[in-house]
Amino acid sequence: MSHTVEKQAVVSRILNFSCVDGPGNRLVIFLQGCNFNCLNCHNPHTINYCNDCGDCVEGCPTGALSFGQTSFGQTESQAKKVIWDEAKCTHCDQCVDVCGNKSNPKVKHYTVEQILSIIRKQQFFISGITISGGEATVQLPFIVDLFKAIKSDAGLQHLTCFIDSNGYLSATGWQRVIPYMDGAMIDLKAWQNDTHLWLIGRDNHKVIASIKLLAEAGKLHELRLLHIPGKSDLDSEIDAVAQLIMDLPVDVIVRLNAFQHHGVIGEALTWDKCSEAQMTAFHHALQSRVPHTLQLPRVYM
Repeated sequence: MSHTVEKQAVVSRILNFSCVDGPGNRLVIFLQGCNFNCLNCHNPHTINYCNDCGDCVEGCPTGALSFGQTSFGQTESQAKKVIWDEAKCTHCDQCVDVCGNKSNPKVKHYTVEQILSIIRKQQFFISGITISGGEATVQLPFIVDLFKAIKSDAGLQHLTCFIDSNGYLSATGWQRVIPYMDGAMIDLKAWQNDTHLWLIGRDNHKVIASIKLLAEAGKLHELRLLHIPGKSDLDSEIDAVAQLIMDLPVDVIVRLNAFQHHGVIGEALTWDKCSEAQMTAFHHALQSRVPHTLQLPRVYM
């Protein structure tokens, strides 16, 4: 007798209400794991999966972290896993701060039905669902099943389904989810491939291809441009960036993001933050070349 095992998502965090992760008021699911290794990442603890090294266990001030104890039926590898006791946790993030693996021991595993149960509790107070990360699309099969379930549920099908992504997904991958997805927000962090390789660790060909594919499919909700003065090259490649935007529908939102130090670790902490004056100059240069409305950051930290 065979049993079907339900897909499970590895989830870093669920935000019940957000007005900055897509249109309207949204429930946001942050998935763990990313296929980028950005020098400037603002959430580096979402990049990798916990390797159970245990560096975070001893210093946990509330004893919320421990090593699994060997018991009947457990393998040796299972007995060495770091276990998180949510009831004891105060979310001080000491474990995240000491982690050398860019990971997080405080993840949860959810089936599609468990996520649907959470959504049903909020369905009358939200306009949609956004899957973010880490990088959402590294867990694409789960997203497809979740969005498909939402669209086939009479009580939930009014909710829009969005993905917040770095764009590093093949055309085949996008085609799997497009039938069930209402929109995507894509980040473009550099124009020159060499700059992107240095900053991100991967090329940007797939990112630009994703932007164009989603625009043609009518699924590109927002293009996000990250301005890191003196490090990224979007300002020095302004004409090329403008041409990309010109080829997009005029109703696509173009959001300008200013590099700041919040959450950043390592080398990027030594970089100058993007000031309001620098962002204003970037905005003026780009706005003079495109008819699209460019949205500026609300806060500079």
